[in-house]
Amino acid sequence: MGDLFDGYGGDARGLTESAFDEMVRPDGSTRPPYAGVASSLSQMGPDDVSARGARLARAFMDQGVTFDLDGEERPFPLDVVPRIFPADEWKQVADGVAQRVRALEAFLADAYGALRIVSDGLIPHEVVTSSPGFLRAAHGLHPPNGVRIHVAGIDVVRDEEGEFRVLEDNVRSPSGVSYVLANRAAMARVLPELFWGQPIQMVTDYPAHLIHALRRSAPAGVNDPTVVVLTPGVHNSAFYEHALLARLMGVHLVEGRDLVCHGTEVFLRTTEGEVPVHVIYRRIDDEYLDPLQFIPESLVGCPGVLNAARAGRVTIANAAGNGVADDKLVYTYVPAMIRYYLGEEPILRNVETMHLVDHKVRADALSRRDELVFKRVDGSGGKGLIIGPAATGAELDELGLAVESDPRHWVAQRVVALSTSPTWVDNTMVRRHVDLRPFAVNDGENVWVLPGGLTRVALQEGGLVVNSSQGGGSKDTWVVGGGPPTPVAPIRVPTVVTASQPMDAGPRADSELGQQQQQQQQQSQQQQSQQRQSQQQQRPASRQPRRLIDWYYPPQVQP
Repeated sequence: MGDLFDGYGGDARGLTESAFDEMVRPDGSTRPPYAGVASSLSQMGPDDVSARGARLARAFMDQGVTFDLDGEERPFPLDVVPRIFPADEWKQVADGVAQRVRALEAFLADAYGALRIVSDGLIPHEVVTSSPGFLRAAHGLHPPNGVRIHVAGIDVVRDEEGEFRVLEDNVRSPSGVSYVLANRAAMARVLPELFWGQPIQMVTDYPAHLIHALRRSAPAGVNDPTVVVLTPGVHNSAFYEHALLARLMGVHLVEGRDLVCHGTEVFLRTTEGEVPVHVIYRRIDDEYLDPLQFIPESLVGCPGVLNAARAGRVTIANAAGNGVADDKLVYTYVPAMIRYYLGEEPILRNVETMHLVDHKVRADALSRRDELVFKRVDGSGGKGLIIGPAATGAELDELGLAVESDPRHWVAQRVVALSTSPTWVDNTMVRRHVDLRPFAVNDGENVWVLPGGLTRVALQEGGLVVNSSQGGGSKDTWVVGGGPPTPVAPIRVPTVVTASQPMDAGPRADSELGQQQQQQQQQSQQQQSQQRQSQQQQRPASRQPRRLIDWYYPPQVQP
């Protein structure tokens, strides 16, 4: 493979040594999908590869694609080596993700309806109703086209044997797809040599699939629905993504104070008057969505919006109450859901997980706490996660007390040696652990899975936590063959909205931090009277959106 890869993986130890490597076989040969990339990188040499990596970082810093680490704003690390899936391998992942979304969709309809799966004895009643994500206020709420999971992010890992497994489900408000789009554009511009001769499937049609699914979810009788993206505001860590998706879909980006409910109708305040709203793609947590139903002090939601959804006058995407399907204890029952609702065998298996409510199981898990991973059922972004082999004695003692006092809200899993991928760190090609978040869009008839998704990489040696908030990075994810290829052409830097605070592609953003939302929006409210006029001028106006392809190709080279 050339000097660049000489000695690659030779110093790997422990879990890294036993992990499946995405690029290199155990005998040291290169897996076929990576042959072209390995050859191109080797021809560049170390100095050129480092220079290209620096250009990627500068491009992300200029666009505001940054994150906060230890109080310092940094460009989100994008590695120079892509992760590559051949089409047949990707088909298994995509089919497994789509199957899982369909089963979870059926479960949510059942959980907030007749609960047949409980009466038939497949899931205990208390597992559902005691979940932190179960909302009684959502009971009996029927979306217009039956879709509750409009967008899903299913975290998939590859274990030591090379088998794909689902690590967790994210069907509340999964984030990170903006990185998929930004990564592809940056890689094609900075490292075009890697793309030559590669039939890589495109990712740029994601916004088109998303707006199609949102428009199809509009209330009955609405032929030309108004869709908005509801954001907590510019201080939110995922604001970059909110603004980017709104722009690419050609819809309004709004805050809670821009919306008002009159009876069961929702309207958008504009300088030209109030405009009816039919679909709200919300990027705020359930508990802050409607002050009349949840936290009364919420400043980022819209009072009355849940009643409007219950009356069928507006669609909230994703639906309120989806958090019960994200519960890591409910996760253990998803294979049974697939068999029960779909009559199929699971395409992707779960990671082995232990319920800790049972005394004997809990005692066994705690006796081996230094060998297992413990997770809070509602944890996200690496919080509430204890990796036994990497924990201190004091942390393990504290874990034991926490689990014993509240076993329902903890699960234990075996430590999976996540697969590794070549990663350029400190001018050296090293093995680093990766995971994958495929994104699925459900329009009510089909579940479409974005070809590639977001690969996150743990940049610390031997690390298993891939979240950017914990120092992780990402890779451009390629699906080679089986679809229209990405054209290779000079890439133009897109004009994007620069966020004042960084975004996080990790699961932390799936459940946006309430304290952050409230504190920042309280500051915004205090300045509201002075800024009202300028805010109105800056709100999105109805205009023809720029075509998505214009972000990637100059007019003279558009296909």
